Amino acid sequence: MQSEVVEWFAAHGRDLPWRRDGFTAWGALVSEFMLQQTPVSRVLPRLDEWLTRWPTPAALAVASPADAVRAWQNLGYPRRALWLHSCAVTIVAEHNGEVPHDVDALLRLPGVGPYTARAIAVFAFRAHEPVVDTNIRRVIARAVHGESDQGPPSTARDLADMTALLPSPDVSPEFNAGMMELGAIVCTARNPSCDVCPLSDSCAWRADGYPVSDAPRRRPQAKYEGSDRQARGAVLKLLRESRGPLSHAELARAWPNAPQRDRAIMSLCDDGLIVATLDTFSLPD
Repeated sequence: MQSEVVEWFAAHGRDLPWRRDGFTAWGALVSEFMLQQTPVSRVLPRLDEWLTRWPTPAALAVASPADAVRAWQNLGYPRRALWLHSCAVTIVAEHNGEVPHDVDALLRLPGVGPYTARAIAVFAFRAHEPVVDTNIRRVIARAVHGESDQGPPSTARDLADMTALLPSPDVSPEFNAGMMELGAIVCTARNPSCDVCPLSDSCAWRADGYPVSDAPRRRPQAKYEGSDRQARGAVLKLLRESRGPLSHAELARAWPNAPQRDRAIMSLCDDGLIVATLDTFSLPD
């Protein structure tokens, strides 16, 4: 299985910036933050802009959080911009401006969780660690366990599953990346392309006749149109485009539904994305 995945990835993996020789550890960290819950196609142009403007942690650390929030634009979940800025400040203050190598040190950075820490350690520094995301969990569920659906995540179980599959350290980063790519473009949640999958001959799910999981279906994601998330985005967009603070009356232009708009403003203040004074609202300095 390991050699099949590594060979397939070498031949069919997408040409993405973070997979190219010379891509920096800081670039890997920024890309991992941006890729959380955001499609690759939306990340690529923004990643290039960020790394051109802030090619090192030190460059971002001297910028203001407001600059980071503005540069984030429409990537969604904008708290990630604040976390990235905090990461840059911490890396400069505690790691001499260099992204740390080991998982434990990475986990201590603001906004870095178990997946992100291992992804950076593996893909930037070639650490011999398991990386587990939704795509990898789905491939393991099908190919190894014969289940159609990966079920709810369990950090301990999922890491143990992937650790058991890791090949030797010299190719384990390629195996991690290959498993992730396989789940992203072949072993997809809907309509998997089993005819071109390198694991089709050994896949337990295929051998069992593609049994359907009896696990409860996950709730579909709530619609974005008209949601509080959209209201938050509209309020933040108006502030990003403003040259200075806005009054409550000026901010009211962002969203017509007053109660929903006020909820959005309050939640953005709670997240640290908006700073409120007695009379105005602004991005954080």
